[in-house]
Amino acid sequence: MLMFWEDESAEVTPEEGAATLTAIRSWVDEMTGRGIRLHGSELEPVSQARFVSVRDGEMLVSDGPYAETKEQIGGYDVIECASLGAAMEVAAAHPIARTGTVEVRPLGDFPGDQ
Repeated sequence: MLMFWEDESAEVTPEEGAATLTAIRSWVDEMTGRGIRLHGSELEPVSQARFVSVRDGEMLVSDGPYAETKEQIGGYDVIECASLGAAMEVAAAHPIARTGTVEVRPLGDFPGDQ
């Protein structure tokens, strides 16, 4: 899984935003065409997030942003690669890698899934 960490407060000109969106669409089209990208999505801003936990049987809800970090996860893609090294190459080709951070993390096998 690729998770895209971005600074939501960074100032971007309309031209920069449009160029980034065009580059992302190109990456998505290429990786989908090559059978590497299985699915993915942009996430709504962290201000729309809700953090849910249950303590002593009671649901606790906090509004976002919760983390004291500059960058937040702005989206994700699930990819299929032969190795972690190949996945890192795919991540490095993503336009967000130039301005933010792309986290590459293998998906685990959930017990009972077949």
